[in-house]
Amino acid sequence: MGVSVAISSTCPGLYCGRMMVNSSVEGECGVCPRGERANIQKVCERCTESPELYDWLYLGFMAMLPLVLHWFFIEWYSGKKSSSALLQHITAMLECSVSAVVTLLVTEPVGLLSIRSCGVQMLSDWYTMLYNPSPDYINTIHCTQEAVYPLYTIVLIYYAFCLVLMMMLRPLLVKKIAFGLGKSDRFKSIYAALYFFPILTVLQAVGGGLLFTLAVYMSASEIQSFKNLVAKKKRLVVLFSHWLLHAYGIISISRLDKLEQDLPLLALVPGPALFYIATAKFTEPSRILSEGGNGH
Repeated sequence: MGVSVAISSTCPGLYCGRMMVNSSVEGECGVCPRGERANIQKVCERCTESPELYDWLYLGFMAMLPLVLHWFFIEWYSGKKSSSALLQHITAMLECSVSAVVTLLVTEPVGLLSIRSCGVQMLSDWYTMLYNPSPDYINTIHCTQEAVYPLYTIVLIYYAFCLVLMMMLRPLLVKKIAFGLGKSDRFKSIYAALYFFPILTVLQAVGGGLLFTLAVYMSASEIQSFKNLVAKKKRLVVLFSHWLLHAYGIISISRLDKLEQDLPLLALVPGPALFYIATAKFTEPSRILSEGGNGH
């Protein structure tokens, strides 16, 4: 066994390893199979760890992003007189929830609502394609793999299930209930999803985008006071969905290691909405134009 370790230790690079077959190391240095990772001895080892709390928070955040974007575009295109928005919100939540459960069930261990993980040890684990070694500076040993298994691909699988369920359920629902919209408008929230899902897979948008969508929605809905905000239930749905993700982001950063210090941070969640309401009347374009015309 000591000879095997000595031989395997010659594997270059951070992520190259040799296969372990019948308790002996065999084969050339190369990429480890999916679900395995090279250990310190440069031997491919099956990942058996459970995801840490921060890993679950990451997955939860990535799972909620499509839902919030669904809700945003449903509101954006539902129209002021449409009564179908709430049912579409519920359908979007159902699509994302079912997709999340199915994704967990098809990920190893298959059939269980749990996953095994290789864990994240360093930032480079996410970018193994940049660390393929060239021992002789001519030939490259390709060891690109999912070192953070399954944290990278599981999100893409989840997005794929979301798209499939949306295309199966939403068009039929919208066609039957979206009476308040024109034929060209009723499917626009679905078209929007066909754009933002590819964008999410590339950019994996984070907190700044949430603040942007909230501001855009409140501006388009002409919300300039707390009374305008609570006038319609669907506005509260959008607001609370953004508050939920803002709170989730704070919890993800702090992980609530010290409750007495971290819980007060949640008081910052309503901050962006309250700031917008407090300052909206001062930035109303019609007011600025009228004051400019009067010479003020």
